[in-house]
Amino acid sequence: MEYTIRKAGLEDLNETAGLFNLYRIFYRQESDMEKGKAFLKERFLNGESDIFLAIADGKAVGFVQLYKLFHYTKLQKQWLLSDLFVHPDYRSKGLSIALIDRSKQWCEETGACGLLLETEKTNEIGNTLYPRCGFEYDGTHNYYHWWK
Repeated sequence: MEYTIRKAGLEDLNETAGLFNLYRIFYRQESDMEKGKAFLKERFLNGESDIFLAIADGKAVGFVQLYKLFHYTKLQKQWLLSDLFVHPDYRSKGLSIALIDRSKQWCEETGACGLLLETEKTNEIGNTLYPRCGFEYDGTHNYYHWWK
């Protein structure tokens, strides 16, 4: 299968929002195209994230979204690989690996020290994929959340 990976822009909002909605549904969230679209539009307009799309058969079939962070011990920028999704019809074709590889390349291009990600313990696909792509499991930290 032929595909390309390219950086998304505001002109890709509708396609990106469709994939983002499916991604949220995967994580047991209610479908809400309009809110997801507004969320992504704000990220694009404010330069708050970078999104790369996997294009196959003339359409976006996967995406990765990266947010800028800073690493306190390395004293450098790093990227949070926040969202990674490939449409179910296009899985097992190497697109997730290609999107991760493009994210690693983005680190090189932007002078970042690396990528950080978190996934659910129940995400069997991700928990198998990430180590295969060179990510190391960090079993020494606990991650906590505070929501208002």
